[in-house]
Amino acid sequence: MDVPLRERVPLGPSGPVGVVVDPRTWRAVPYLLVSLFLGLTWFLVVAVGSTISVVMMAVWVGFPLLLVTVVAWRGAAMLERRLLWLAFGVRIRDPYRRRPERGVMNHLKWLFRDPATWRDLGYLILLAPLSLLEFVVLMVLGSMSVALILAPFREELMIGAAFVVNTPVERALAVLAGFVMVVVLAYAVRGLSLLHGTLAAALLGGGEEERLRASRARGIDAAEAERRRIERDLHDGAQLLLLSVAMDLGRARTKLDDDPEQAKELIAQAHTGTRAAIAELRDLARGIHPAILTDRGLDAALSALAARAPIGVDAVVDVGERPPAAVESIAYYIVAESLANMSKHAVASEASVRVVRAGQMVTVEVWDNGIGGATLRHGGGLAGLADRAATIDGVLVLSSPVGGPTLVRAELPCEW
Repeated sequence: MDVPLRERVPLGPSGPVGVVVDPRTWRAVPYLLVSLFLGLTWFLVVAVGSTISVVMMAVWVGFPLLLVTVVAWRGAAMLERRLLWLAFGVRIRDPYRRRPERGVMNHLKWLFRDPATWRDLGYLILLAPLSLLEFVVLMVLGSMSVALILAPFREELMIGAAFVVNTPVERALAVLAGFVMVVVLAYAVRGLSLLHGTLAAALLGGGEEERLRASRARGIDAAEAERRRIERDLHDGAQLLLLSVAMDLGRARTKLDDDPEQAKELIAQAHTGTRAAIAELRDLARGIHPAILTDRGLDAALSALAARAPIGVDAVVDVGERPPAAVESIAYYIVAESLANMSKHAVASEASVRVVRAGQMVTVEVWDNGIGGATLRHGGGLAGLADRAATIDGVLVLSSPVGGPTLVRAELPCEW
């Protein structure tokens, strides 16, 4: 497995060099700079829209304008969640309650009674001063770093009101100070990202009640999708085979007296079809819950998956006492889906599976050295497994930059 550069530098990933060379540090900078414009824009939209709406409440225009304002700030909050994922790697799901199917009044109640709507408003109001702080800190530290590093290419550099850099020694010291300022800037970016991400997670992520409600909803959706898959597989596979068997047996019964030889051929054909239907049902049952997982646990089940992979897969399973059945099932299917995606799309030559248990937490990691570019798209296999993991308060994270490698990591609690 390739070790990232930040893990190989002196003092580790949290040291000065590790923070500076970590791409995640500088990935946040564009958003931290642009967020000032976004924060002021959202603040103006909310302030102007709300004020005009309240003033115009005496006439019919006020309420529709307020409705548009509320929808606008919820849309802005949804955009912020996506930007935070790109900038900080903080994944915040939309915590809104399930939308009603019909009824204008039901939709209005859904919009105005949802606590997430008003937490969105709080975040957008706080974003303006927070983004101003971020912009000032980055501009001051960034301009100082650039000015000091470029000191040798300038005739003279004024530092403060009295100190002038113009000798070779002073220029060398200025460059050294510039690189120190780059380290300070990197730590400042990390700190601002942590502050911003924590605030966003608290306000945009919803409270515990909303997270539980969203988790249950995703679990119900995942179960319904699984039910439809099983129904489709039965309809397209075993049901058609059994229908063919019934037709062959019916034809054989009508020809049993007149043409015994053809009746025997039809019976033999029906026998073959029955065996195929049994195999189809066995595969379907294995897809629902593999027998080897129930009988022998994760180690044997994942070793069997690794053995069937088209490339060499290094599997390490160390869970000690068997976790709950739900955890075993989710872990198994995370590995199965990841290896299946690797076989289809990754063009990988090496892969590894690691499942370990520490206390009441089971960690699943599936890595490959393929071309990367995988995403958790809505309706996809991994997205469905992420929803299943969420039903037990688990988390699934995908890291798959273009060019690879790909890492699927899940943390599954054994108590929930």
